[in-house]
Amino acid sequence: MDQLIYASARSLARAIRAKEVSSQEVVDAYLERIESVNPELNAVVQMGTDAARDQARAADEALAGGEIKGPLHGVPMTVKDSLDTAGMISSGGTTGRRSFVPAQDATVVARMRAAGAIVLGKTNTPELTLSIETDNLIYGRTNNPYDVSRTPGGSSGGAATIIAAGGSPLDLGSDTGGSIRQPAHLCGVAGIKPTSGRVPRTGHIISFDVGALEMFTQIGPVARFVEDLTLTLPIIAGMDWRDPAVAPVPLGDPAAVELKELRAAFYTDNGVVSPTPETVESVRAAVNSLADAGVPMEEDQPAEVQSAVGMWMELATADGAAWVRRLLQTAGTSEIHPILETRFLNHKGIPSAEFSDLLTRWNWMRAGMTAFMEKYDVMICPVNAYPAMPHENAYDKADGWTYSRIYNLTGWPVAVVRGGTSPEGLPIGLQIVARPWREDVALAVAQHLESELGGWQQPSI
Repeated sequence: MDQLIYASARSLARAIRAKEVSSQEVVDAYLERIESVNPELNAVVQMGTDAARDQARAADEALAGGEIKGPLHGVPMTVKDSLDTAGMISSGGTTGRRSFVPAQDATVVARMRAAGAIVLGKTNTPELTLSIETDNLIYGRTNNPYDVSRTPGGSSGGAATIIAAGGSPLDLGSDTGGSIRQPAHLCGVAGIKPTSGRVPRTGHIISFDVGALEMFTQIGPVARFVEDLTLTLPIIAGMDWRDPAVAPVPLGDPAAVELKELRAAFYTDNGVVSPTPETVESVRAAVNSLADAGVPMEEDQPAEVQSAVGMWMELATADGAAWVRRLLQTAGTSEIHPILETRFLNHKGIPSAEFSDLLTRWNWMRAGMTAFMEKYDVMICPVNAYPAMPHENAYDKADGWTYSRIYNLTGWPVAVVRGGTSPEGLPIGLQIVARPWREDVALAVAQHLESELGGWQQPSI
């Protein structure tokens, strides 16, 4: 069974098409794995077992008749619970949607199904996706597969956890302040936050209708292997004629990127909180690997990485978190998780003149960051100052998350891949930051670093 559950989605698709293995065998292997590990992890919160088996049977029958639905024909996956999934409870982690079953899929879920993917179940998320811990009042807390006493991060913690543990080859996550990248780092898997405007958010709990902050949130794939990010991103990208921010910008091919032609910067410390020595070593190992591949590397970072450190939270609470209250009201939620209450709802709004000034400062920050990237094609830096921390003090080290939020403010594409290991045996991820619309560069560099540094490693669970 290990040969199936730890395979890449790309290799599974190839094996199914070649009839080396049936979709039914693959789906059954993953269902069995989820049943085995999920009681300890609490990563998958809704199962679609019968439907998945029926769809696998149909996929095999279609293949026998010469029909291939798409590049993911018969390949199983899971979906973060913040995305609407027709016929399955899609709570978004908030109690008002405890029994909500959408009539139609989110755009990205529909596109994955159209490509042949089979949804096994839904993965856990904090309430409205707005927490660094994957915990909510409906399903409870998700645990890290490398040490169940530790956090998998948030908000795509359920997705990263079950993928790392071999319970799913693919998931769709979302990232508003690091919610794909942080769990990928803490659970040792790969993920990408695409450029703002690349992937439709129609049918996500935080969609395109949150006002000035809409560019923060992006949908992207999470997988064990970078090749599966490259496989999945073209499937979910592109206009759906619903999300007004999505632009028809062509995706580049990572295979066409010449590493030697890139100019790269790196930094190990954002000037806000210093990372662990092993995190610094992981970044430097990546730098050395790229230098050996002929990439000119320069230690450099934008001044805004430090000066704008509090801006994400300033913007997120500037209206007194009225946008969060609207989401709760739409969901019909009255019982709210204490973390959401503390982080957002206890803030008071600022006067409109101050908000206007804040937006101006945000634009100047983005201008400074953009000017910096005129010199470089890619940046390498930590995802977090720390590896997975114990649940009880995750928020004591919340400053470690400052490494990711800056790139929600810019809207740039950022990939994450495992680059090292802590003394406790915990994964350490790397952030690969590219220019806007250059996901191909981020993925090409991530693929190289995965090959050279080892990437995902099987947890003991």
